[in-house]
Amino acid sequence: MVTADLVIVRANESGGEREAPLCGLGELHSKEKPTLGGTRIKTRKRNIAAPLDPAAFADAVVQIYLDNAGDLELIAKSIEPSDLNFSRYGDTFFEVIFTGGRTQPGTTKPDEGERHPYSILESEAKREVILPFVIYIQKILRRRPFLIKNLENVMRKFLQSLELFEENERKKLAIFTALAFSQKLSGLPPETVLQPLLKDNLVAKGLVLSFMTEFFKEYLIDNSLDDLISILKRGKVEDNLLDFFPSAKRSAEGFSEHFTKEGLLALVEYNEKKMFEVKLKEIKTALTSLIAEEADVSEVIDTVKQRVKDAKFPEIEVVRMLWDVIMDAVQWSGKNQQQNANSALRQVKTWAELLNTFCTNGKLQLELMYKIQIQCYEDAKLMKLFPEIVRSLYDQDVLAEDTILHWFRKGTNPKGRQIFVKSLEPFITWLEEAEEEE
Repeated sequence: MVTADLVIVRANESGGEREAPLCGLGELHSKEKPTLGGTRIKTRKRNIAAPLDPAAFADAVVQIYLDNAGDLELIAKSIEPSDLNFSRYGDTFFEVIFTGGRTQPGTTKPDEGERHPYSILESEAKREVILPFVIYIQKILRRRPFLIKNLENVMRKFLQSLELFEENERKKLAIFTALAFSQKLSGLPPETVLQPLLKDNLVAKGLVLSFMTEFFKEYLIDNSLDDLISILKRGKVEDNLLDFFPSAKRSAEGFSEHFTKEGLLALVEYNEKKMFEVKLKEIKTALTSLIAEEADVSEVIDTVKQRVKDAKFPEIEVVRMLWDVIMDAVQWSGKNQQQNANSALRQVKTWAELLNTFCTNGKLQLELMYKIQIQCYEDAKLMKLFPEIVRSLYDQDVLAEDTILHWFRKGTNPKGRQIFVKSLEPFITWLEEAEEEE
């Protein structure tokens, strides 16, 4: 059987035509279709998201705990090379650390799935037991610093739900929180941890006070009160320490009684000083307004008496405060020293009766002299006015002769003393001569 061949007619070089076979039919069908070299066939991209499966992630982490029998060193080494998706399931990871497994979304209740018995909440409520967990988390965060946000999320969730934990579990959370700040756990921000505690229902039940008491006691074992105050400031709770107390116990007396009983005397002293400064600022503001308005001296005296009684101010502090308020109200004129001197002395004379009302004995008068001495030493505008101020207060019966002589002969404050003793000598000589004449 003859097989026909395909032919193609091509012009030859002489202009004629010639036939050339192309290929057989069978050969044509056996050839592959040609493609253009270097050309990539484009396909439509599809966004195929990995399925959200925190349960499987939790099971995998739990298995690592079980395989290493809770040994945190070995667990950290096993986690390091793993390909677990920590960026997606960071919250779940810390839930496993704290509770031994995954918690139900939005709660602290255990979810279905594997669990391990080596969690923080299953451990003993002792610092030496919980500290290794803090160090372990620190190692994890150094490798994966982005997980700090997930730690914040989980801690915030747990602290906002304190009522769902047993008392012993709340104590463990408090110890962990204190140790986390003590170890400076990868920049854990205090405000995101402490602020969630200030929920009305938690405070009313006394849970916040109990938590913070354990937190304070634990933190102060290794750190100073100044370190603690720094954390409270960054947590924006330094000025609201009473807000940790249920409303029925929310008082300065209640604060002192509670923390004295718990052995935190340094914190009690700090709070008393803090509250004193707040009340002092309030009374200074009120008196400054009255003096600026040139209120009657008797009205100012009544205001001071009432506020001092309410705030239970020590007498010495009242004297110091009154002098500050009086001098703050002086209208300084700038570089004109004589005008400054006249303004200061006029102010002293105007409010001498106010000072006299509260400088009721030699001890308080001497305290006023020390206060004047320090201010004149620290303020160049008043440096040369010391003897004139003392003389003016003597003339107004605010300072007694015995007080002035005692300061001159036995004064103990060294600030500018040599200068002021010398400048006061003429007045002292006059006093001594007058005394001899009498």
